[in-house]
Amino acid sequence: MNTIAIILAGGKGTRMGTDIPKQYLPINGRPLLYYTLLAFEHSKVDGIILVAGKDDLEYCQREIVDANELKKVKRIVAGGAERYQSVENGLRLCLEDGCVLVHDGARPCIKPHEINKLIECLETTKAAILAVPVKDTIKVVQKKDGRQYVTQTPDRSTLWQAQTPQGFRTSVLLEAYSGFHASKDTAITDDAMLVEQFTDYEVAVLMGNYENLKVTTPEDLELAQGILQAFDKK
Repeated sequence: MNTIAIILAGGKGTRMGTDIPKQYLPINGRPLLYYTLLAFEHSKVDGIILVAGKDDLEYCQREIVDANELKKVKRIVAGGAERYQSVENGLRLCLEDGCVLVHDGARPCIKPHEINKLIECLETTKAAILAVPVKDTIKVVQKKDGRQYVTQTPDRSTLWQAQTPQGFRTSVLLEAYSGFHASKDTAITDDAMLVEQFTDYEVAVLMGNYENLKVTTPEDLELAQGILQAFDKK
């Protein structure tokens, strides 16, 4: 079954506090996005669709894909104003009878064997994600009279932190997006949530890796650099 990875790399990274989008910041002398693409290059995916900012397409092709001979990147397309629009721009290029993996370009520490585990799961399921159990007690908080108050403490044993990649039969994700547009609901934070809300399919959860962090702040960048340096030495 043909499997395509959609890598989302069109964000601005405003919380990073730099002029350079976070996906292009250097880690060990290479753009962060290179490490993300390299993991998928060494995985079992059949191809990669890179979704980048409309002004960055040439840079991505020349400085990241061509410069590093990344053969599985088949197309580089412009993203949309919202995350879901970027996913759809990539999804239009996928075969409906295949599988699609959606991954944040700012998660450079994903490992090929974790990607492969997700692909193998999709042979027997329609949707699956990588996730890790939360380590801390979580509080539901609401603001009242200018102060934040705890309203609920969920059972930690049931809480998992979702990661990417998230994998789906392409037809299932297309169905989810169709329902999403019909509902006009905008409170969606990942693709698995679309499948949960707008289809009848269950989403399987596979154990991820705590090192598969999303780089959002300067502290995250330092952590990612250390993880990637340690991985290179293995």
